[in-house]
Amino acid sequence: MDEREFFQKVADRTQLSRQEAADLTRATLELLALRLSDGEARDLALELPEHLRESLHRGRREMELLDPEESIRRVHERTGLSMSEADRGVRAVLSTLREAVSQEEYQHAMSQLGGEFARMAETTR
Repeated sequence: MDEREFFQKVADRTQLSRQEAADLTRATLELLALRLSDGEARDLALELPEHLRESLHRGRREMELLDPEESIRRVHERTGLSMSEADRGVRAVLSTLREAVSQEEYQHAMSQLGGEFARMAETTR
């Protein structure tokens, strides 16, 4: 899946514009990177299109254990989207990520992100 297709899938799932979906995707990946080990972030990035890899790398800092609600709040702040749009967006990015990378890599990432994040991907609104 290339970057444009990724953004379009997020846009379709959220009913947002493609540009909003792109901003949302980048913000979400940056925040997810905070919960991943360096090795897992690198492995996940290798299966994503180049510009999405950059979002994972930009998000790398000291690990933070953000829960889904805090992640949604931060996506809301970074993008200017409503809380409802940010919630739908994070769910859509997780669902699209599941389709964009191998099942094995997705499972590895979800094991570090935690069950709450995995359930969010399953409940895309």
